[in-house]
Amino acid sequence: MKPYHWESHHGNFGDDLNLWLWDILLPGFREVHDETLLVGVGTVLNPVLLPPGIHKLVIGSGYGYGTPPDIGNIREWDVRCVRGPRTAARLGLSQDRGIVDPAVMIADMPEFQNLPKRYKKTFIPHWESAEFGMWQSVCEPAGLTYLDPRGEAKEVISHIAQSEMIVAESMHGAILADAFRVPWIAVTTSRSINDFKWTDWAESVGVTYRPHQIPVSTRAEAIAKGSRFWGMNFDSTKVEGTPDGMATDQTVITRSQPSQTGIRGLAKQMLATPSILALWQASRAEPQLSPEGILENQKYRFREVLEGIRKDYF
Repeated sequence: MKPYHWESHHGNFGDDLNLWLWDILLPGFREVHDETLLVGVGTVLNPVLLPPGIHKLVIGSGYGYGTPPDIGNIREWDVRCVRGPRTAARLGLSQDRGIVDPAVMIADMPEFQNLPKRYKKTFIPHWESAEFGMWQSVCEPAGLTYLDPRGEAKEVISHIAQSEMIVAESMHGAILADAFRVPWIAVTTSRSINDFKWTDWAESVGVTYRPHQIPVSTRAEAIAKGSRFWGMNFDSTKVEGTPDGMATDQTVITRSQPSQTGIRGLAKQMLATPSILALWQASRAEPQLSPEGILENQKYRFREVLEGIRKDYF
């Protein structure tokens, strides 16, 4: 059995979890059933991403892009659970199959427990914002520590656990914060952020997705997201059925350069002033945290799913 991993040139810790998470949750899974693809963390339940004709074991994945897959063929699909009730509904499953995102189980791993708090307020953007924006420069005057979601997964997770509060545009930033019982605030910078997948997870743990709107920080970011920047409208064409921010070849985007000094850097900082102010205001809103009992119940149900898989596959 091998894990499915949506690999990107930029890296994204939420997707990269699949490289090692299942070795901890299902030790020895790689040595059994070579014909099976383990489909775990990620919004990957669509025919564009998952190869046809291969047996797929779905454990906690989510729907959010394109057309939902036809999971009626039991020789090709074994769906044990999905991320939340909305994914379950779109796949025609009973609501009790929408349990929780598997990433919540990371908080129980010894290497991430009892870490000292080092950061007061941390901002973790969506990978697309990190790729095209200048959010590290925005965070400093807004009074937040910047955390790049494209970093090595375990380092990103440790940083989340060591924060006193998380401001998250990255969904898995909020999921991990909630799992570590770190209060979090959701923000969004554009319509390209997928609110279906956020709501899917939020409903699974008894919270509501209420993001604070933050303006994009650069022109390149506006182009990438088909957004507005200082009164100018931009648009880009996304590939149907693929994760946020995957543009077609017809879209020409210039990535934001590293922070610059001098007049040019100062000009960019001035243009990002609306982003700074909005992020500062959002970081002072009332944070959320799922009810402890609901989260623990969902984790218990997820462990039961894992136990059933061990009996059937090992």
